[in-house]
This record gives sequence, C-alpha cells and structure tokens, in this order.
Amino acid sequence: MNILLLGSGGREHALAWKLAQSRLLANPQDKLYAAPGNPGIAEQAELVSLDATDHGTVIAFCESHRIGLVVIGPEAPLVDGLADSLRGAGFSVFGPSRAAAQLEGSKGFTKDLCERAGIPTGAYQRATREADAMAALDRFGIPVVIKADGLAAGKGVTVAMTRDEAEAAVRDIFEGKFGEAGAEAVIEEFLEGEEASFFALTDGSTIVPFGTAQDHKRVGEGDTGPNTGGMGAYSPAPVLTSLLRGEVIEKIIAPTVQTMAREGTPYSGVLYAGLMLTREGPKLIEYNCRFG
Repeated sequence: MNILLLGSGGREHALAWKLAQSRLLANPQDKLYAAPGNPGIAEQAELVSLDATDHGTVIAFCESHRIGLVVIGPEAPLVDGLADSLRGAGFSVFGPSRAAAQLEGSKGFTKDLCERAGIPTGAYQRATREADAMAALDRFGIPVVIKADGLAAGKGVTVAMTRDEAEAAVRDIFEGKFGEAGAEAVIEEFLEGEEASFFALTDGSTIVPFGTAQDHKRVGEGDTGPNTGGMGAYSPAPVLTSLLRGEVIEKIIAPTVQTMAREGTPYSGVLYAGLMLTREGPKLIEYNCRFG
C-alpha cells in the first residue's frame, strides 16, 4: 500500500517514523509520501510538494500514485474539509470530517455540545461583539479565560489574572489579531486544578484509549504569559491515574462520541481532550482533532 502523510511538524515526524514500521508498508514496492514534510521526515518518506488547501491537486496526486491511505496531521486541513473531499473521491482517510472537526475548529461549538451532552466543563458565554464580551467579564470576574473561537495556532487563549489583561485580550480578538478565528469570542470560567491531556482513537462508535500527556504552553518562565503552540510536553502524565482515566472516558469521551454520532456528525480519528483536573473531577477545557 502507498500512504500519504500530510503535515510538516514534529507530530508528523513521529507519525512518519511509526508508519514506516507498519505492515502496510512491508513490501518493497510500498511507499510512504509526506507533503510537505521536513528534513527529519525525509529519512522515512519521500517528500512531495502539495498544497493541502487545493483539494483537487491532493486528489490528483492520490490517484496518480495509487494512495491507499491518507493520514492528515494538522488541524487546518481537517477543519477545511480535506478529509471529506478525499473520501468523496474514494480514498481512505485517517481524520474527522469537516463537520466533526468543529470540535477543534470552534470552541463555542464544543462548549454547546458539552451543555447538550452533560459533559463537565467550565461555565461560558459566547460573544460576537466586543461589548458583549466585555459585559461577560463582569459575570465571571477575575481570573477569567478569554478565547478566540476559531483556529489560532494555539495562541488564541488568554488566562487573564487582571481586568486590564482581560480587556486587552478581548480587544485583540475583535480588532482582528486572530483574523477569522476572532469573529467570535468565548469567555470562560477560570478552572483551578492541574491540566493534562487524554487521547483516544475512535471510528465513531468504538473508543480505544491511546495515552496521556502533559504540556506546558505558556511562553514565560514560571508558567507565565500567553499560551503558545507548546513549549514542551511529556507522556504519559502520571497525574491521570487509572481511576481518573476511566472517569474521563465515561463522563467526557464517550458522551462526546455518542452525541456526535446521534446528531449526524460521527467523529473518526484521534480525539485529544484538554482537561483540567479539579476538586470536582476532570472537566473538559477543549478538544483537538489531532495527535498533539
């Protein structure tokens, strides 16, 4: 089988390393392609130049190179519906549909789903106007969490410890710092506890726990400053004990998968839950539709 891996980061390097060991690539004629890849990935795969936003070009490559499986690493092509286009052309894809990828593509979508499914999460308010977001700050007080609704490369979240910081974060969103991702803001209750991540694989019904991790996102020393795409991480996360992992599956992952399927947008791929381990138990902060 020929496999196409889309992406260029450390995440895709790890995927390429593991895919190269797969029985799917056991025959000499089997090939692993990566687009665009990076120098590290080049040790495992043949690099090709493809624009993931040009679905027609990706499909044409898959047809001409007899691709049997496409693995989409980054979130942006998933939210853009590349998996839908490839499946529509008859290709097998690892990754959720555009509709299901809204779990990462819209923080407000995920919070609304949590409310419908009874998934434990912090209180929140969605706002499409700066004035409404500022008013929400009064409701939640300080500290408070301000998020751009859409994809912002891990940089659209501010945990504001002062009112000035909170108001500045709101202005950043509505003054266009995050582009289309800032068309809406989500103001959230500040949750106290330790943060950790839980990963699961699902085909839309069956759930397979895949591991845990703990990352450290803030840019400054001593866990200060704005969040980034990630300053460092380790796995597994000892804080997520066997008991807590069971609770996360029962109260967060399973209701999510079941609700998505029931509402006609089944989720297939990896589901990455960002969690806060509070005194009341694990609560969902947000979902990502990718491996880290």
